[in-house]
Amino acid sequence: MGICWPKPAKCAHVSSTNLSGDSKIHSKIKPESISSTKKSSHQNSNKQFVADKSYARVSSNLKVDTSVSSNLKSFSFSDLKNASKNFRSEIGEGGFGWVFKGWIDENTFAPTKPGTGIVVAIKKLKEESFQGHREWLAEVNYLGQLHHENLVKLIGYCAESENRLLVYEFMPKGSLENHLFRKGVQPISWATRMHIARGVARGLSYLHSLNANVIYRDLKASNILLDSDYNAKLSDFGLARDGPTGDNTHVSTRVIGTQGYAAPEYVATGRLTPKSDVYSFGVVLLELLSGRRVMDDEVAGFSEDTLVDWAKPFLSDNRKMLRIMDTRLGGQYSKKGAQAAAALALQCLHSDPKNRPSMADVQVSLERLHATMDTPRTPPQQSREKLDFHRIKHTNGPRKARVPTANSR
Repeated sequence: MGICWPKPAKCAHVSSTNLSGDSKIHSKIKPESISSTKKSSHQNSNKQFVADKSYARVSSNLKVDTSVSSNLKSFSFSDLKNASKNFRSEIGEGGFGWVFKGWIDENTFAPTKPGTGIVVAIKKLKEESFQGHREWLAEVNYLGQLHHENLVKLIGYCAESENRLLVYEFMPKGSLENHLFRKGVQPISWATRMHIARGVARGLSYLHSLNANVIYRDLKASNILLDSDYNAKLSDFGLARDGPTGDNTHVSTRVIGTQGYAAPEYVATGRLTPKSDVYSFGVVLLELLSGRRVMDDEVAGFSEDTLVDWAKPFLSDNRKMLRIMDTRLGGQYSKKGAQAAAALALQCLHSDPKNRPSMADVQVSLERLHATMDTPRTPPQQSREKLDFHRIKHTNGPRKARVPTANSR
């Protein structure tokens, strides 16, 4: 449920079939164990899934924690209606609501005329969204107290009658998903891709360093938003939850997330740890390297492999790994830097979570890579035959075949 996709692109985060309500932070909601009955759902390109939807209807008496709400502006529905000009400028659609552009005064937050004050993104909950209130509540309770340069800023909310809205800072460059996968968009450079990766790593490292050990749980390209300088910020905290504390090694929870990005051990067992986020980061890093989606979108629910399955055999070989690189980069990247990033992605994608690095270590590795990265050079002249051969090899990606879903695990 991104907050700033420019038209005609729509937000690809499909959370209308997922529910985060096990978020513990300030929400007074008890964690729940995995149900023995699992259902799965797939919708649009992200193939969102969730186990056990029997609890989807949510009581509307769940409240925003007062210690959190004091940090945020409580908007009236009328103010947000005026700020968005009667919700006229739709800029995206999330899993549980629509996103509109609005304008408010920078100091008073009162609605202003278009083009004056500051631009904001206003997310409006769909009335028919069963799980939306819990996600809305988790978003308010987390972003209402967490502040970091790589997290999207939540300005305020509206909880008037049955209306549930959120007001965020506007992110002018939209989502990483659009820059990597949307047709007709100028491909982002290698340096920008690594800059984005560092920003995401910093955001996740911050979350994991908190006393609550917050697990983001829904890292993917559509949830990474970019400001005017391509600084990455994590958005959509509807699925976030507190991690294990004390002697606990994990938290047991419903299997929920986005197919292809979710760590395999979490999908199989429901055991959630910060290393689940590390796996998801490895997937995003692989998307940055290859320019490919984690799943094949042509036929929902079908693909021979995920991007991870296809790319892994190349990642461990410094010569072969260049075959997975995004051809739209035109060879304009540091070979050593690409190899180091590929090796890091492989570590993050390790099947055993114990062998994955922490996000703090990932951040250090990326910062070191940035400091030592070779200056990209124009590749030497190559014959057309060699270029065509590389292009053919690159397109030999994941083919269509059935992928196991949460229901079949």
